[in-house]
Amino acid sequence: MIRKGISKNDFERFKGKTGLDYDQLANALSVARATLINKKGDEKFNQALSERIISLADIYSYGYEVFEDIERFNHWIFRPNQALGNERPFDFLDNQFGREEVKNLIGRIDYGVYS
Repeated sequence: MIRKGISKNDFERFKGKTGLDYDQLANALSVARATLINKKGDEKFNQALSERIISLADIYSYGYEVFEDIERFNHWIFRPNQALGNERPFDFLDNQFGREEVKNLIGRIDYGVYS
């Protein structure tokens, strides 16, 4: 999927499920807002951006599974978290290390570790 590229249609489905706007997604994916907007329909994003989209979608998918409620996770990701120095988990999603930290935090919640 990454090698072929993520289509704008697939990206729009992800955007709709998460409730994120283009500004938030551009920030989390470290791209210009126009890069996300200018694609149409079945047009594909490049491999590097597709990889970041998949990584972000993976975190959201895992969060939805652990929280068992889309709205609850969508709310949690924007609340300051003590385990992240009272920063919002969403603010860590703009780079690979931050995404790994958020995924680890979700894993700790999944295993019942106070986080």
